Amino acid sequence: MTVLSTATVTAVVASGWLCSVQSFAPSSLDSSSTASVGSSTNTPQYRSYDSAFFGGSRRQHAAFSSPATYVSPTRRMAFTDRTSDTSNMFDGPMSLVKERDACGVGFIANVNEEFGTHKVVQEGLHALDCMEHRGACGGDDVSGDGAGVMTEIPWKLLSEYTSESCSRPGVAQVFLPRDEERRNAVKKVIEDVCAANELEFIGWREVPTDESVLGEMARAVVPSVWQFFVKNPVRLFNDDASRDGFERTLYLVRRRIDVERANRGLVWDDDDGEVYIASMSSRTIVYKGMVQGCVLPQFYKDLTNPLYTSKFVIYHRRFSTNTVPRWPLAQPMRVLGHNGEINTLLGNLNWIKAREASKISECSVEDLVDYDNTESIVQFCNTQDMPSALDPLVDEGRSDSANLDGVFDLMCKSRHRAACALMALVPTAYRDEPALKNNPEIVDFYKFHGGILEAWDGPALLAFSDGKSVGASLDRNGLRPARYSRTEDGTVYMMSETGVIPNLDEKTIVEKGRLGPGQMISVDLVTGEFKDNIQIKSEIASRHPYGEWIKKQAKYVNYLPFPEERSYDDNGATFAQSSYGWGIEDIGMQIADMAGAGKETTYSMGDDAPIAALSERPHTTYNYFKQRFAQVTNPPIDPLREGVVMSLAMTLGKKESIYNVSERGARLIHLDSPLLNGAELDRVKEMAADDQGGFKNVVISTRYDIADGPEGLQKHIDAICEEAARQVRIGVEVLILSDKADIDTLKTTTYIPPMLAVGAVHHRLIKDGLRMDTGIVIETGSAWSTHHYACLVGYGANAVHPYVALETVKQWHGNKKTQNQMKAGRLVKTTLSEAQENYRTAVNNGLLKILSKIGISLLTSYSGAQIFEAVGIGDKVIDTCFIGTTSRVGGMSFEDIANETIMMRADATEKKLKLVNYGYYKPVGKGGEYHANSSDLARALHNAIGLDKNVFGEKREGLENGGVKPAVAANYDIFQKSLSEGPIANIRDLLDFDSDREPIPLDEVESVEEIMKKFCTGAMSLGALSREAHETLAIAVNRVGGKSNSGEGGEDTLRVKDIMDVDENGDSASFPHLSGLKNGDSANSFVHQIASGRFGVTPEFLVTGKQLEIKMAQGAKPGEGGQLPGPKVSKYIAGLRASKEGVTLISPPPHHDIYSIEDLAQLIHDLHAINEKAGVSVKLVSSIGIGTVSCGVAKAAADVIQISGGDGGTGASPLSSIKHAGMPWEFGLAEAHSALVNTNLRGRVTLRVDGGIRTGRDILIANLLGAEEFGFGTIAMIAEGCIMARVCHLNTCPVGVTSQKEELRKKFPGTPEHVVNFFQFVAMETRELLAHIGYKSLDEVIGRADLLKGSESQISRIAKTKNIRLGDFFSGVPDVRENRGWLKTEEGGDKAERVHINGFSSELDREICANEDIKKVISENSGKASVAVKIYNTDRSTGAMLSGDIARQHGNRNFAGQIDVTFTGSAGQSFGALSLPGMNLRLVGEGNDYVGKGMHGGEITVVPVEGVQFAPEDSSIVGNACLYGATGGDFHANGRAGERFCVRNSGAFATVEGTGDHCLEYMTGGVAVVLGSVGRNVGAGMTGGLGYFYDEVGDFEEKLNKEIVKMQRVKTNEGEAQLKTIIERHFKKTNSQKAKKILDNWDEELKKFWQVYPPSEAKSPLVKDAIAEELLRVSAAAPIGEACFLPDGANFSPEQTSRCAD
Repeated sequence: MTVLSTATVTAVVASGWLCSVQSFAPSSLDSSSTASVGSSTNTPQYRSYDSAFFGGSRRQHAAFSSPATYVSPTRRMAFTDRTSDTSNMFDGPMSLVKERDACGVGFIANVNEEFGTHKVVQEGLHALDCMEHRGACGGDDVSGDGAGVMTEIPWKLLSEYTSESCSRPGVAQVFLPRDEERRNAVKKVIEDVCAANELEFIGWREVPTDESVLGEMARAVVPSVWQFFVKNPVRLFNDDASRDGFERTLYLVRRRIDVERANRGLVWDDDDGEVYIASMSSRTIVYKGMVQGCVLPQFYKDLTNPLYTSKFVIYHRRFSTNTVPRWPLAQPMRVLGHNGEINTLLGNLNWIKAREASKISECSVEDLVDYDNTESIVQFCNTQDMPSALDPLVDEGRSDSANLDGVFDLMCKSRHRAACALMALVPTAYRDEPALKNNPEIVDFYKFHGGILEAWDGPALLAFSDGKSVGASLDRNGLRPARYSRTEDGTVYMMSETGVIPNLDEKTIVEKGRLGPGQMISVDLVTGEFKDNIQIKSEIASRHPYGEWIKKQAKYVNYLPFPEERSYDDNGATFAQSSYGWGIEDIGMQIADMAGAGKETTYSMGDDAPIAALSERPHTTYNYFKQRFAQVTNPPIDPLREGVVMSLAMTLGKKESIYNVSERGARLIHLDSPLLNGAELDRVKEMAADDQGGFKNVVISTRYDIADGPEGLQKHIDAICEEAARQVRIGVEVLILSDKADIDTLKTTTYIPPMLAVGAVHHRLIKDGLRMDTGIVIETGSAWSTHHYACLVGYGANAVHPYVALETVKQWHGNKKTQNQMKAGRLVKTTLSEAQENYRTAVNNGLLKILSKIGISLLTSYSGAQIFEAVGIGDKVIDTCFIGTTSRVGGMSFEDIANETIMMRADATEKKLKLVNYGYYKPVGKGGEYHANSSDLARALHNAIGLDKNVFGEKREGLENGGVKPAVAANYDIFQKSLSEGPIANIRDLLDFDSDREPIPLDEVESVEEIMKKFCTGAMSLGALSREAHETLAIAVNRVGGKSNSGEGGEDTLRVKDIMDVDENGDSASFPHLSGLKNGDSANSFVHQIASGRFGVTPEFLVTGKQLEIKMAQGAKPGEGGQLPGPKVSKYIAGLRASKEGVTLISPPPHHDIYSIEDLAQLIHDLHAINEKAGVSVKLVSSIGIGTVSCGVAKAAADVIQISGGDGGTGASPLSSIKHAGMPWEFGLAEAHSALVNTNLRGRVTLRVDGGIRTGRDILIANLLGAEEFGFGTIAMIAEGCIMARVCHLNTCPVGVTSQKEELRKKFPGTPEHVVNFFQFVAMETRELLAHIGYKSLDEVIGRADLLKGSESQISRIAKTKNIRLGDFFSGVPDVRENRGWLKTEEGGDKAERVHINGFSSELDREICANEDIKKVISENSGKASVAVKIYNTDRSTGAMLSGDIARQHGNRNFAGQIDVTFTGSAGQSFGALSLPGMNLRLVGEGNDYVGKGMHGGEITVVPVEGVQFAPEDSSIVGNACLYGATGGDFHANGRAGERFCVRNSGAFATVEGTGDHCLEYMTGGVAVVLGSVGRNVGAGMTGGLGYFYDEVGDFEEKLNKEIVKMQRVKTNEGEAQLKTIIERHFKKTNSQKAKKILDNWDEELKKFWQVYPPSEAKSPLVKDAIAEELLRVSAAAPIGEACFLPDGANFSPEQTSRCAD
């Protein structure tokens, strides 16, 4: 119990503490906050009953605080508690809340002609057209999201503006207002600024355009497009040959123009206010607009003029989620074409601002002409904050692409070569990279620049040109496709997809390749030289002796032994812990697991406690911040299997300029991890000595006297900011902000929460231009969870010394109970040093997980990036400490936080102190945190629906209705009342209804049956749930006409057919484990889910679903994959998931084929292809920016968008993920609905919501905020018997709901009737509420947020703060009282029944399926059909429709016919996806990404066309993530594959001739043979199957991830036989010369093969000499569609080999 001593209380009260939180006084902890069901509590009752007409009678209902009153319909919104006239719903960085995009990008270059050729431009436009599917259109279905090209300036076309004296003038492409008066005013500004800077004006040219080809949205905002021309200044006589001086002047003048325009008031915020200089250069020009790719040359007539010639073209087609159409957002930008998203943007912008502010300011910005002065400006002047001279370098109001373009442009202007600038900004994962082992100079370059510049991290393919070279670079994870070809005439084609140049003669190609992770290519536009990755980087890295600089200047603090001496005795440690907010759970759950096992605590059931701002219990500041995460527009990273690209390394010290590198830039202190132990912090302090580096440091205390009162917090924050700035000015390079104190000091002082301290100091130093001059270390007792470290680093800390956490590890380790558990074997025995190392390991791994969720690889990029959203933090605190962080409903002031901080202190006078058990994670009853899903609540619901947990199995025999008792409405009222009268927990608890009508009779409202059709169950997998629980829920929801959900584990095919063998007792022989069945019941889930692990995803699974859901995120742990503990992977579950029994399954995060918006669109396309009758839903989790994400999902042709709250349930998850990621669904739903309405996209999709929905009140509030369907998760489990034991992750559920143990499953008490009873009660409550507000149906009030208001009585009950304001956010929901057209399809039909149909990209598939011979083979299930067709990159998911036709009639394995299809050309994405036995697909040409995705059987062969010049075995022939999620089939490719080949393969047999990184990642079955070199990280997470790798060079071992798998030479006869037979088959199918070479010299070549195997295969005869218990498998399928085996593989004959291979 938290109690202050008498003396302390006296001091506190005298100082004004607690006066603002009287109801939040410590004594309140004595009273129970958990409402007792059916009885009153100490909490005030806040929802008084009100009278309303219900079916002609008056009844009390606990949903309103005041009578429903009639309000005039002229009002727009009921929310009045707002601080401005506009909502903050879409406030925040533009790239986050308004603008996210992805796209297709590429370049073509040929320098053979002096002025280039028109052919290059034409081919670029053709390529742009062929990437149309990678873009999207706006709400009018015509206006493109953006398309554009960058080229050389077409001097032949513009010859009239050139002269002998100026053959290369500066040319600007400008968007101007359509209004002539505005346009002329802007022109005058431009001319004046040019004249003032000695740029002689040549003239204006109106660019010929045709507006008739534009869509309505684009035409409404189309600018007037002009060009102007200027001569180079006479003073630039000393300019260099490449005109760098002229380019700098043009660059600076462009930035000056916008300043002068603003000075003259020529800035407008309307549809005709756009002024934008798309390019201004003497080298390059940009043509772009809000158009589709094919429309660009129609709109810009110049592009089709034969005189338009160029040596290169960069083309870009954009897929945007933007909420407002804007022409400047189209790409290319001025120097870049960017496909991707910068995840670290806010931090990058903060650091750039700090870096610019730290530049010297003495340079003159008046002279923008002088060669030396302009060079000085770009290198040494603050170009960010010169409002009178230059527009800002970076701005939160610009897109991520525009900001990156701006920084890259400046770096290029400051004498960086383009490739060098991009290497520094977007570095490769150079640490332990085998490919760089022979190039230490490149490693040294990255080490040096990594110290002075934070990576702009995120998935990115960047095409770039500074006019001197053109090139492309890929991000460190390789999460964008990038292929290239070189032809014999010197042309270089780089493209997001191969095949975009339809008429390119394959026989002229001399090289085909791809960009791997972090790789780059370029073409010199003067010499025409093509440079590959190593050549470019080695040349750049050799310009300076980076290695020598680092050796001389860098200092390292490596891991040092943890001190073992104690700082406090046990009583002192407990007092310190309580002072910093620790509770018993933090030690018993978190420290025990972290120190004992080196990992975070795993827990289950989601977060059902109040959010911190609404809680009646004190919380640390960290709990007010939610981690942001990646979904749709960018991918998370897989830290478990792809950790090789990640790093926690940090630096301390002064960071030198990135614009003018020197040896001083290497002078930094390097840390391996941000977590410093005491010895390591001492080592940092020692480096202040001159002979140790001279890194001066200072300790600034963050403690202050209790006597200063709550007002003291802000005063002392200001004081430490002043002191920090003063110390840095006098040369301090390491600031240590410390709250450390001895016990006596702890008793008389309190502290600034470290988040506030670091955030305030960080931003103050940025403001003063000092942040780059120092590092910040936090020494604190208030940091122990991984979330805490992420918050501190995320708001600016470079390192953390958690002295109380380490003290607690020592205390825990020395505890008698701990030692006894170690002796008894219940805990792994560790030394104290090992326990502390375990703790650091757990923190490090947890940080990697948190970084990975948002798709960030480097902690240096996460530092200061502020990738959080605050809930319940007030504006003043945000503006001081967390500038730029979103906090949408206001909240805690400095005084509130100070009060909360001191409340956690223990009574120092007690002889033996005890920590409080706050019950934040596990309910503890009296005195603990409130939990909505309590055992009391479960009991109340069971009483209402007639469920007795003691009635199950045989105990039902002889009982009336099988032991299902009658439902009791009065008991449901008790259940509902326990929620309505409990403590405030959710945002919706602060809302109230505010009707504009009188109540109506209940019989006028739609029926219970109609309402229940909108009910769904959450995606709870079979595996997380038992068979009994999973099937019972499906049957119940199907009975009421709702939508059950399979979750991510697949389903038994037995469930496809209706149950028709039910006897009079409700029992079925088909489902003997279930009770209460009826004939006609269906256990087939309505929604079949596809998640990142692809567990159970087969063609039959997909064609038997009525809706297919893509799991982008999960409410309990967004940004992470699902987790199923090994004990729950029974033989049955393993069979469904094609995995190994007893092996823990942790799915990768949504990553491999949904790593961008256009790739999500491709997966949606795949699903629409295989099952055209099924809608596709996309599951998202509430977070800031979900509105713009939802717009992208709608454009991607999804039919349903599900918004899940961050409090969703889970069967197993890291504890910090459950608690600290994801926002309340009220925010996400309102934002998504509003964004979709604002962009005219709302009519394309149905919105579904879930996350803690329990009652009819929840249903109606969600409905009013925009939801059309409603999901029930945990509460549905409770309705079938769950008693909230919260042991789902342990496989010990006492009622068999979440256990796979047979003995526990037999105790399952639920029946479908129980769940139906619950749904009926909720629907009845919803009806009554509708009647009360005067409406007849849910459809009538979808999106009617004007019928909601903030409840003053509820808001007044918030204990901690009086500053919560709902209106600032919810007033942004648009008024849709009159605009109801989006409730129907464009044709007026039922939107819920509408399914999007694939367009032209599935026409080839339709043509094949319509072939009469093929139709006959399928219908008769016999015979053979053969077809030959041409294929283009725009033909996508080819084969999936054919597979769907087969699966619908014959399932996965019962097709006995054979269909052979030969394709010639370049196949689009997902070629051969989801193929089945009997399908033989042969591609002559090449494939793009995802070839064979989800392949279940049959055969796919890919070969190049005959007569090519390039060596197929060295050339790329298929793209990334091929065979992702394959469950069977044979695959052969005569060429190389990209990254992540065979990821999650569980049954296919595949042969390729080389791969990129991460080959065989998370493979669980099948065989892969690779006949060439591979990238790094082979076999990461591989738990099943075998790999064979041909290692000619002898470097394979260093590329293998040995965490799980092992490698050996092929030792057994069976292994040799399997390998040789597969290679022989490969040769026969592909005529591979590599295979022939190996077979011709088999005995010698066999010695070059490595066999890779996981532990599960260690005893296989293929791996180890043993008696074969099974026949040898050498192929996934034989001609008849069954598995092909050979007896005694060492002794088969050639005939046997041929027979099986055929």
